[in-house]
Amino acid sequence: MNLKAKSIIKICTVGAFFLSVVNCASNIPDSGRTLIWNDEFNGKGLPDSLKWNYDTGGGGFGNEEAQFYTKNRLENVRMEKGNLIIEAKKENWENNKYTSARLLTKGKFAFQYGTIEVRAKLPKGRGTWPAIWMMSENMKKWPDDGELDIMEHVGFNQGYVHASVHTKKYNHIQGTQKTDTLFVKDVSETFHVYKADWTPEKIDVYIDERKFFTYENKEKNYGAWPFDQPYFIILNLAVGGMWGGKEGIDDLVFPQKYYIDYVRVYQNK
Repeated sequence: MNLKAKSIIKICTVGAFFLSVVNCASNIPDSGRTLIWNDEFNGKGLPDSLKWNYDTGGGGFGNEEAQFYTKNRLENVRMEKGNLIIEAKKENWENNKYTSARLLTKGKFAFQYGTIEVRAKLPKGRGTWPAIWMMSENMKKWPDDGELDIMEHVGFNQGYVHASVHTKKYNHIQGTQKTDTLFVKDVSETFHVYKADWTPEKIDVYIDERKFFTYENKEKNYGAWPFDQPYFIILNLAVGGMWGGKEGIDDLVFPQKYYIDYVRVYQNK
């Protein structure tokens, strides 16, 4: 399936307390933006090594997560039927009880300002923690150099999708992070488009064209706004952790699959 074949007609229904969307995507041509990077995941086997690197290992990556992130292992990450699949499995691996994968474009692609869209269907079940996020290509210290979380979903709170930013002044360690949440009732049954529009003035985050989070560059200093530098993309499925495992891990739900139809980055004119 090529880029054109993946274009989808919008069919959106917005309820008073939830967002119910069937194949809703922003695929209408827009002369105000130019596609500068994408992966449609149309191949077979491992993801394109020219576009993606791996974070590997266990130890929780600072979040006390329970998985071991593997590299080049089809059981945990593969392209299949036009999707990237990141699969978390219950299995013993390098002193960890679960395996999964974390892909990132660091060293291969980063951008400063623009729009990123990711069409995805999320796993479900207590202990799952999928994410779409971005960090500085020149990260020296977290959270000083910033983090943008476009989508996070913790399985014990099914359907509630979170977007956040973390900076030196505003971060979850201090409990000052800037964040918001939107309930999407079929988040694990249907593909949805997770989008961030990033300009020098603000960052807006959407699900299927419904904006639910905005962070503005009001203070004009690096402690509050480090987002004037290139950032790379991260896709991962964690298991457990300080947030994802807050209410434990249900081993009976595994294996769980996180489907990503595409990642597209646009430069806005």
